[in-house]
Amino acid sequence: MDTPQVVRHPEKALRSDQISPRKPDWIRVRVAATSGFKETHGVLRSHGLHTVCEEAACPNVGECWAHKHATYMILGAICTRACAFCNVATGRPGAVDPQEPQRLAQSAVALGLRHVVITSVDRDDLPDGGAQQFVRCIEALRLAAPEMTIEVLTPDFRGKAGAADAVVTAAPDVFNHNLETVPRLYPTIRPGARYYHSLRLLDQAKVQNPAQFTKSGIMVGLGETRDEILAVMDDLRCAGVDFLTIGQYLQPTPKHVAVDRYVEPAEFDEFKRIALAKGFLVVASSPLTRSSYHADRDFVALRAARAQQLNRS
Repeated sequence: MDTPQVVRHPEKALRSDQISPRKPDWIRVRVAATSGFKETHGVLRSHGLHTVCEEAACPNVGECWAHKHATYMILGAICTRACAFCNVATGRPGAVDPQEPQRLAQSAVALGLRHVVITSVDRDDLPDGGAQQFVRCIEALRLAAPEMTIEVLTPDFRGKAGAADAVVTAAPDVFNHNLETVPRLYPTIRPGARYYHSLRLLDQAKVQNPAQFTKSGIMVGLGETRDEILAVMDDLRCAGVDFLTIGQYLQPTPKHVAVDRYVEPAEFDEFKRIALAKGFLVVASSPLTRSSYHADRDFVALRAARAQQLNRS
């Protein structure tokens, strides 16, 4: 008997295909199975862990894994939401794995990571949205490798009172939550979320722990305007966000929302100049920029930028 095929995005299966423009040369990436890539893959598999690198079809997986950099995705590989841009599978998640934090810490040590990035699927089914699993992972990493710096990329914990506060209190070095797009596009691109809730989450994280770095990111090429992007920058600066990432949206499958346009590299450079002028400490802006792309290197730059800022004041 044939095994029934698992539909990764059941909510999109009956949609007509959405046709994107042909990719320009600057966005094309090949994944090479280098020795570092294979070693990273082996460590992650042997510890039974998921990564957003794989689940979200990140174009940088070849480069990052070759250097033994991976972004952990905790709380399983099934998301309770169905964002129009995201390749992570949608459905009913399983139980939270109590051993996951220990396995994550062990694998981070095995890979020799200096900076660890942890994200998760949305877990609207859990009373705390999975916040305590983030806390347990932070605690396990601090115990296993106190010298490692830790960055979390959290969901919005919408409707889960105290959830984000618990993660901030666990004191990761960087608290990241992505706005993803401009407010006008939320109903179609991120229908399960609310722009101003996400913005308030970032603001409250900074108020709760002013010394903690905060970070957020957006995609371009979804139909937003230049003025809308600049307005999002202003909103994030009003929330005290330190680090901004801007990257090109890429369509994971024909059932996902189509790319409206491919933004040219020079425009990404302009966004970076503007964002730095608005007061962000660090800005990563390029077609292939993703939330955790070069996160270890950028964290060093982030600390240096703050030190320079404090010296000036």
